[in-house]
Amino acid sequence: MPSLAGESGTSLAGRRILVVEDEYFLADDMVRALATLGAEIVGPSDTAASALELVQSGLPIDGAVLDINLHGETSLAVASELRARKVPFVFATGYDQRGIPPEFADVPRWEKPFDPALLARKMPSLLDH
Repeated sequence: MPSLAGESGTSLAGRRILVVEDEYFLADDMVRALATLGAEIVGPSDTAASALELVQSGLPIDGAVLDINLHGETSLAVASELRARKVPFVFATGYDQRGIPPEFADVPRWEKPFDPALLARKMPSLLDH
């Protein structure tokens, strides 16, 4: 998976971004930040089941932001489905690298708390790799 450490892009116009986050205010902040840059938001979803349903529905998704822990369950099945569909994603989580399974060690990880606006500005570079 590409890194979010590179130069940030400027626009997400026309890009559909899935937001999976169980903390309402953080999800709202992420949605606003992504939408400000022109992203079309898929979700937000606060459960793995509803996120997986969105991914499997056939809706076009260009990228995703996934919280790992969703009300005590994980979003790893969503991550697996996104990877199988070659959709780039980033983990936005309170977990450190040790809390992420080895098969997802290459996925960019943003440790909470973070600035949703900064994440949104870095998202275009994630999608363009």
